Amino acid sequence: MRLFETRPGDDGLPGPERALAVLALVTGTLMAVVDTTMINLALPTIAADLDIPASRAVWITNLFQVVCAAFLLVFAGISELITRRRLYLFGIAIFVVASLGAALSRNLETLLVFRAMQGLGAAATLSIGPSLYRAIFPSRLLGSALGLSALVVAGGYAAGPTLSGVILSYADWPWLFAMHVPLGICSLWLASRALPRDKPRQGSFDFLGALLSMLMLASFFITMDAVGHAAPWWQSAGWALFAVLACYLFVKRQQRASYPLLPLSVFEEKRFTLAVSASGLAFIGQGITFIALSFFYQEQMGFSPLETAWLFTPWPLAIMLVGPLAGRLADRVNPSWLSSTGLILLIIGLVALALVDESTGVAGSLWRTALCGIGFGLFQPPNNREMMGSLPPERSSNVSGVMSTTRTVGQSFGVALVGAALALGSPIQVTLWLGAGTTLLALLVSLSRITLAQRALVERRASSVGK
Repeated sequence: MRLFETRPGDDGLPGPERALAVLALVTGTLMAVVDTTMINLALPTIAADLDIPASRAVWITNLFQVVCAAFLLVFAGISELITRRRLYLFGIAIFVVASLGAALSRNLETLLVFRAMQGLGAAATLSIGPSLYRAIFPSRLLGSALGLSALVVAGGYAAGPTLSGVILSYADWPWLFAMHVPLGICSLWLASRALPRDKPRQGSFDFLGALLSMLMLASFFITMDAVGHAAPWWQSAGWALFAVLACYLFVKRQQRASYPLLPLSVFEEKRFTLAVSASGLAFIGQGITFIALSFFYQEQMGFSPLETAWLFTPWPLAIMLVGPLAGRLADRVNPSWLSSTGLILLIIGLVALALVDESTGVAGSLWRTALCGIGFGLFQPPNNREMMGSLPPERSSNVSGVMSTTRTVGQSFGVALVGAALALGSPIQVTLWLGAGTTLLALLVSLSRITLAQRALVERRASSVGK
């Protein structure tokens, strides 16, 4: 297989070692991604079994996401001091222990403690996942590697709801958590044997920056959750002001710190900044669409939650099919052209979904969702390649942290926009048009960097010929 061939002059791991390292990353990523989508579908079952109201049960998901989001940048910075390999092993170990604890929990309070621990473990692995792909694969295969990463994440999103439905049909909800234990042990063993060993960075750690980063991201996520659930305006505004203040102090701290958690100089590279902007806007559009369609399918078209999950399946399945091909092409052609083409298809799909009404059949919904998935699959791996490839390898951990944080923030903001729109009485179709609008902004950003990306491609080819 092309991904595991070794050529003279290759950086990264030798071909045979790549396979084991990738298998470790795949199993670890699947645990974190599948867990997120799987538990969402199980919340009513867990609430009934623990005899708690739905308003409290949602924190089984929310706490996981808040902790995960808060620690993404922190762990990306910590990885430079203790190495990515050790951080990844720590993350998997914490996730396995927390999964076992969650499976054994018999009250909400205990379950929430272990869900927070799961979020911590997930943050440790997800924050450095893309940078590990860069360390494992040679530069000539970076796009293909990130395409494989997109396939794994999309596969997890696709499998989560279905797997949850199947397990709950035959077993109790604790098995949703218990299933992670053998998978996690396998991932831990593979990672300890196969992940590359890098040298830790010398110097201090930006503890104040880490604290401000956690406060900034956690308060932002809580703000978005408050807006999405139509909380009192003063509550949303208070959290928003706190997030803005923490962000201001974080930026000031990064400008003065000797070893900043997130060196702001990375944003001086236009290709990186434009790729981050396009990614954030695209994930806002995706977050809007997922939540809006959930309401539309269940409240207006009368589908059950499991049937709604099936209607979403073409989106991640299309990413699984298109993502690896898009990543491979991004190693050979201008990635911005690929990303822009994907965004055009995504916009067409979103507009088509916005035009759906109660008379639209299942088939009509499925092809529209599939078109969105094709577009997103064509956009994401080339755009991630631009993010990762625009900066030197020693900045991989920072890029990886920004990449994960951008995805989380974008999706959360999209969800909040839908909640705010519904609270104001707007029709679901309006939010779908809003999703198409944010994706259009992502397209404009993507088109603006085509010349920069082409210049970088020419330089990369010249460098390759020189070797």
